[in-house]
Amino acid sequence: MSGTTASGTGRTTGVTRLARDGANRWTVLIVLCVSLLFVALDTTILYVAVPSVTEDLRPGPVELLWIVDVYPLIAASLLILFGTLGDRVGRRRILLLGYGLFGVASAAAALATDPPILMAARALLGIGGAMIMPATLSILRQVFPDRRERAVAIGVWSAVAAVGAAIGPVLGGFLVENFWWGSVFLINIPMMTAMLLIGRWLLPESRGERNGPWDVVGAVVAALGVLGIVLGVKRIGGGTAVLSATTLGPIVAGTLLLILFVRRQYRRKHPLIDMRLFARPAFGTSVGCIVLAMLALVGLQLIAVQYMQLVLGLSPLETGVRMLPLVFSAMAAGLTGSNMLQALGPRAMVSLGFTLTAVAVLCLLMMSKEDRVWLLALGFVLLGFGFQSTLFGAYESMLSEAPAEQAGGAAALGETSYQLGAGIGVALLGSVMNAAYAPGLAHVRGVPGRASAAASHSLGEAYKVAADLGDSARNALRVAARDSFIHGLHVTLIASAVLLLIGAGIALRLPRRAAESTERAEGEAAAAGDHATGPGRDSEPAAASTR
Repeated sequence: MSGTTASGTGRTTGVTRLARDGANRWTVLIVLCVSLLFVALDTTILYVAVPSVTEDLRPGPVELLWIVDVYPLIAASLLILFGTLGDRVGRRRILLLGYGLFGVASAAAALATDPPILMAARALLGIGGAMIMPATLSILRQVFPDRRERAVAIGVWSAVAAVGAAIGPVLGGFLVENFWWGSVFLINIPMMTAMLLIGRWLLPESRGERNGPWDVVGAVVAALGVLGIVLGVKRIGGGTAVLSATTLGPIVAGTLLLILFVRRQYRRKHPLIDMRLFARPAFGTSVGCIVLAMLALVGLQLIAVQYMQLVLGLSPLETGVRMLPLVFSAMAAGLTGSNMLQALGPRAMVSLGFTLTAVAVLCLLMMSKEDRVWLLALGFVLLGFGFQSTLFGAYESMLSEAPAEQAGGAAALGETSYQLGAGIGVALLGSVMNAAYAPGLAHVRGVPGRASAAASHSLGEAYKVAADLGDSARNALRVAARDSFIHGLHVTLIASAVLLLIGAGIALRLPRRAAESTERAEGEAAAAGDHATGPGRDSEPAAASTR
């Protein structure tokens, strides 16, 4: 049977050919993972370049905040828009456009001569990232219709995402120390150029059902809703009062817009995202687990970086190297995730991942002003393995519960949950940290009240204030600030562990065994093969061809 109309069955499919050709399938995975690696890198690689950017471009405090935050802010708000658009117009098409935009924006950022240009370039990077992230996962869902193979592929995909975010500070530190801050963006250009050429030649095109018009209004409402919530929680994480108009206003507006989006999707005959997916316990629980895992750990990771740099006195590059055990253990968890899933099942795997991560967090309570190298290494190994096991099991369950024709929307929901959890985590754990840290600076002997108040904002600020004081007051303030920070770190660790144990309980709603929904998922994948696009060939069930 040769190719027919866009919406007809019996349609030809590049995805079906890939299902027959295992080598091509895994080559596609490599392409998707390499592109994801560089998108993930950009979420953290700028952190260590901030001092150099500040010295060169002289941005104000607000401009500097936006330079750092605009990339994840824009990316998070547009994931649903581009994920569902890919389902309609073609996931490969959106991915290739994302490659091109990401490369152009990287060049603009590297050559920026003033803060507004750098902010605009970072915003364009966010748009490109929002095109790439859900497309990689939704194409993976189509290329690997068999759940067992898909579990292996998701393990590799999730390990690469973790590695990209974790090695960002290491690579950034190396580039800044040896070149200039623009090099952290410049490295994207040759890779995105290569991905654009290789992807155009190798990646298959696929899309979901195109019944009815694409809901442009719904996509914009969802984008604005996510933007409002992420903006509000980032302001809280930056120290703005929770009840101020600039934090509460965006959060309330964003929440109302998302409620409007959900109601609109329920009313539409052809919604962007079928909200009935959340009626499936495995799907809704998986999304919740992704949010909770990120909420518990991302804010903690930022605090740990401050601990290593400001308390232990490590350089940015040394800090990144210290976190390599986390990177390697996360890679190990991703690469062995498929076998673990088959042996344990989603319920046990995600719940045990949460529990192991909580144990690792509690082990780190022994951190003090002394540098305990082996304790940190052990804690990071357990942390990386447990955290990645949790994310792997949650992503695999979520994606397997979603019909193949809605892969882009499901992937966008997963990535949006990831970004929301990260933003809320920074705000929540940052607030816990500040609440535990500030009281220790209220009355420091020999330090004026105004200096103590300024020092109570952060440990870095305390060190700056102390530099302007006399010897006795300087030493007293530095010791008090360091001790208060370590106390705040311990309180934050306990709060994070509690959230992780709550996640372990929530994960008990997942299916006991991956096989419980395998037959249904594979049947949906086979049916979805009829809707993928490609050159005219005989159509056949993609899932059956992998047997």
